Amino acid sequence: MNWSQELLLSAIWLGKAFAITLVCSLLAGWSLLHFSRWGRQFWRLSGDLFRPSLNGWRPVLSLLVIVLLTLSGVRLNVLFSRWYNEMYTSLQKLDAKLFWASILIFAILATVHVSRILLNTYLSQGFLIRWREWLNERLLTRWLDHQAYYRSEHLAKPADNPDQRIQQDIASFVNSSLSLSMGVIGSLVSIFEFTLILWGLSGTLALLGVEVPRGMVFAVYLYVIIATVFAFRIGRPLIMLNFLNEKLGADYRYALVRLREYSESIAFYGGEAVEGSTLRLRFAKIISNAWAIVFRTLKFSGFNLTISQTAAIFPFVIQAPRFFAKQISLGDMIQTANAFGELQDGLSFFRSAYDEFAGFKAVLDRLTGFLDAVEGAAALPTPRVRDHARRVELQNVSIRTPAGRVLLDCATMHVNAESSMLIRGPSGSGKTTLLRAIAGLWPYCDGVILHPHDVLFLSQKPYLPLGSLRAALCYPHPATGNEAVSEALEAVHLGHLQSRLDEEADWSHILSLGEQQRLAFGRLLLAAPAVAFLDEATSAMDEELEDTLYRLVRERLPHTALVSVGHRSTLLVHHAQILQLDGKGGWQLATINS
Repeated sequence: MNWSQELLLSAIWLGKAFAITLVCSLLAGWSLLHFSRWGRQFWRLSGDLFRPSLNGWRPVLSLLVIVLLTLSGVRLNVLFSRWYNEMYTSLQKLDAKLFWASILIFAILATVHVSRILLNTYLSQGFLIRWREWLNERLLTRWLDHQAYYRSEHLAKPADNPDQRIQQDIASFVNSSLSLSMGVIGSLVSIFEFTLILWGLSGTLALLGVEVPRGMVFAVYLYVIIATVFAFRIGRPLIMLNFLNEKLGADYRYALVRLREYSESIAFYGGEAVEGSTLRLRFAKIISNAWAIVFRTLKFSGFNLTISQTAAIFPFVIQAPRFFAKQISLGDMIQTANAFGELQDGLSFFRSAYDEFAGFKAVLDRLTGFLDAVEGAAALPTPRVRDHARRVELQNVSIRTPAGRVLLDCATMHVNAESSMLIRGPSGSGKTTLLRAIAGLWPYCDGVILHPHDVLFLSQKPYLPLGSLRAALCYPHPATGNEAVSEALEAVHLGHLQSRLDEEADWSHILSLGEQQRLAFGRLLLAAPAVAFLDEATSAMDEELEDTLYRLVRERLPHTALVSVGHRSTLLVHHAQILQLDGKGGWQLATINS
């Protein structure tokens, strides 16, 4: 065998194979995009990554290089197959010179093989990291844009565990997409190459008295096709089982997070038994599904292993009569077994990787379900909220529950700068919902809402981001190191925390609810918005402290309009108007006499 000529032919082969693979991949991609749900789901998630007009040529070129390296791996397998023939032939002929020449060729092929694997690993991992980074940014942006993370909760079927879909499913998607696509390309090219090799080595196969020329080639195709049909029938339930495995695992983690989030309330109630029952029930579902996966995988893997082990001896059994009749050499027989194994592996790729395809399908469904939720949130009605330089104004505003019950009917009113309004009413009358509508968060409302762009909402349980106390105090603006931060902390009676301003912790678990509400008032003093909306923002304070903080705000922020929700009569003295809701659509606006 002339190896220098073989290497030259390999370079030519690579060029042809790459061109053919590229054309076939484009045609297959076009067909999948137009006729396959999988293709449409994939393109919906990552199609923009491969548009040079949007992301340049780097992703496309990186993928083409990975394809070329995959084809190189196939060609190296072909060369190794021919090397096996030459090496075993040298042993059969006791040809020492040919044997040592074969060892030298092996060293060269092995060096190229190892280098190709290392380079392919580096380029593939780099491509996956950049792909994951791009997709994470895309989905995270869509999740945050237009407050989809909040508005999607109003959908009839919101996406479960969106945090897992962003964090875990993206990684699974990009890894499986590349490994499966390269596996398909490698398998198809291997099938073609090793079919040619086996065609040349195969003789006549006698079957039930009928002689079939090149019978081994037909036998391996028939063998694998039948095995694949049975494997698909055995492995089909794995798609749903993998989907449930991800969902049930995420549900269990969410329940554990809630246990930590509400640990104090649960401890006060002594609710360990109830929580334990809930957690054990969710975990039991995971275990039940895990056992279902185990039993189904045992059936699937057992079938595949049986097929593979049978295939290992099949070519030797077929070629043995020709070998003992000295029609073929030992090298031919070994190469036949090698080519048969490579061809069988290529044909069996879809059968062997069925569980990975099942997992990939589950991930596709979860990520496209996430996009459905984002798009569904964007399609919800949006309140007509517009900027107004000086005041808050409602023009014929009507607010409904998702079920259609009217909470506020055709309300028209305004709150001027430097003025204030207290919203009151029985529980469930729509006080907080009115604030949500003013903020543009509540989709079930009509009319026009006007308010300045510069507003701040203080809720009953303030949000404290992870990080330093300084960052929590300045939120949603970047943390600053000026004296105003310390002064604001002192003003809201939290001066004892000044030494911990730059300490990073989960402050929502360190500060009491009353301290958190005081911190929110410090946040209000620093932000100095045109309008402040306070939703039961002093519920955890005593009346004296409540009075002190309202007077502080009025003194420090005289031009800020205040809109408060609260039940306490002590709030009346701090507001100029009162809006009374009855929860049936009726409302009454009155001026409070100071």
